Amino acid sequence: MKIIVIGGTGHIGSYLIPGLIKKGHEVICVSRQERVPYHTDESWKSVRFVTIDRNEAEQQSTFGELIKNLGGEVVVDFICFTPESAQMISQALHGSVKHFLHCGTMWVHGHSEAVPTREDQPRKPFGEYGILKAEIESYLLDLHKKTDFPVTLLHPGHISGPGWLPINPAGHLNPEVFIKLAKGEEVILPNLGMETVHHVHAEDVAQAFERAIENPEKAIGESFHVVSEQALTLRGFAMAVAGWFKKEANLKFLPFDQWKETVSERDAELTWDHITHSPNGSIEKARRLIGYHPKYSSLEAVKAAVKYHFDKEYLPYRL
Repeated sequence: MKIIVIGGTGHIGSYLIPGLIKKGHEVICVSRQERVPYHTDESWKSVRFVTIDRNEAEQQSTFGELIKNLGGEVVVDFICFTPESAQMISQALHGSVKHFLHCGTMWVHGHSEAVPTREDQPRKPFGEYGILKAEIESYLLDLHKKTDFPVTLLHPGHISGPGWLPINPAGHLNPEVFIKLAKGEEVILPNLGMETVHHVHAEDVAQAFERAIENPEKAIGESFHVVSEQALTLRGFAMAVAGWFKKEANLKFLPFDQWKETVSERDAELTWDHITHSPNGSIEKARRLIGYHPKYSSLEAVKAAVKYHFDKEYLPYRL
């Protein structure tokens, strides 16, 4: 099968594309060619690379046609962030592809209410990213209902793995939190540390896309959560990380308005975004319909990322 992956050198594509090649598919990777894949593999030698700057092509209203002209039976889109982009590509591909897969986000749900959150729960997104992704989901599913456009949407949580920093137990990206936990130093968490984060290894996200491609009759017209088996509370996350280094977590808690004064403005913004969402997603639907079974727990996904970072930075903490 000929499969086009848009944004294929990113986190998920770095695992998805080698997997597709090993299963005998012909793969075209569309990107701006600004980075090498995060995950190296001999299979990349069999990939055809096509350089397209999506922003420029969309400004010229040519992106959809450029993708259509590549002749893929399946198109996977990792870098669609606006309803206008979704409309452009779906209209161009309508009638010419067997399956179109869009990468969404757990952020389409907004605040967690009843948990674990199921795919059929009402969408109440907030923040530009979540709102736009929810609008894309609504548009594509409506298009499927009206015209049978063969779409599947997959909504990852906090994507993690070797090569990039994961969301930490304080809810932001500053690696100093992991270092303090490794050293047994005090770490201050917002509120009572009971808000949740829901990580997923990029390899597991790639697995879900593979499963959807392999099971189109069950995947088309559906949305799926793609996360680990369990979400983590910030408190539990911090305790587990400290335990990796045989330390007791030395935790202190402050109400958010006080806590934010202890970190940078950017760290506070990221934490606020994560704790106000507090994602905790169910994967039962993905397990039942497409056979998704995550290989990594949240902690295992984060541990792989932290180990990579510590090793790369030559820090004196080993996992």
